[in-house]
Amino acid sequence: MHCPFCRHPDSKVVDSRTTDDGAAIRRRRQCSACGRRFSTLETTSISVIKRSGVTEPFERSKIVAGVRKACQGRPVTEDDLAKLAQEVEESVRSAGIAEIEAHEVGLAILQPLRRLDVVAYLRFASVYQAFDDLDDFESAIEILRQEQDQTVGQQALVESESHAPRRSRRVSAKPQAKVQSRTQRKKRPTDTESSPEQERLL
Repeated sequence: MHCPFCRHPDSKVVDSRTTDDGAAIRRRRQCSACGRRFSTLETTSISVIKRSGVTEPFERSKIVAGVRKACQGRPVTEDDLAKLAQEVEESVRSAGIAEIEAHEVGLAILQPLRRLDVVAYLRFASVYQAFDDLDDFESAIEILRQEQDQTVGQQALVESESHAPRRSRRVSAKPQAKVQSRTQRKKRPTDTESSPEQERLL
């Protein structure tokens, strides 16, 4: 790599650190000619194949830009969009492929976007799942309602089990009664021994 200061082609690595949750390596280099240092960022490249057949490098910024349009007017922050883009990139890279179609990238966005905001999800899904009419929207909304009902039902079941009273184990009183009766028998004066009251009367 050429030095950005003197354009010398040779440099040495003096420090390396991972960044972006291990998806990239940041290297600190020193030019062997002028001695000045500069940083480089190395990542594995993923190409996105568009419908026209043109390929372009995968970029998080393009995911954020596309999802931001669907989230207009919704309570979604820039941090939320950045986290979503990171989750999508991790999902794409975990597939272990060097090229992916743009349509597949759009489908990878749907699941995390559904968890983030259902209205933005419906807007985004209407494009990437090619909704034709209101029936497609109604079907998607019905699926969301069913999933929410299942989630609420599972949460209610867990809460009812956690608040259910536990049965206490009852300890039988019979053994204690036997022990008490034995001690009482031991404390009773025998016929040959005199009690303190009897001694006072004597």
